[in-house]
Amino acid sequence: MNADFLGWLSAALLLLGGVIGLVGAIGVLRLPDCYTRMHSASKAGALGAALVLAGVAAASSGGFALAALFALVVLLATAPLAAHAMARAAHRAGITPVTGPLGDALAEDGEKERPRP
Repeated sequence: MNADFLGWLSAALLLLGGVIGLVGAIGVLRLPDCYTRMHSASKAGALGAALVLAGVAAASSGGFALAALFALVVLLATAPLAAHAMARAAHRAGITPVTGPLGDALAEDGEKERPRP
């Protein structure tokens, strides 16, 4: 009974992680600028990979659970930081985001802090 439940749980986690990864990939293809694409890739990619790693931990019945948990912690700690660093570098390089009615608050704050030559 326990092995049967872990099999179903791992299959569901792997499938859900794959679907969320697919949604993130579709977001990368469909969204208008690099900032929203990075948001889609980092959020959906991290969540999808976390679910896949949880599925691997459940499927291994504890054999690889510690390694999967460590990989999950590293992934969840580094993915948002990397996306933030890339978005900040893109903004400093002059890549303008597609803005709505609210505008680009980061550009307005940057002009106040340091004038551009």
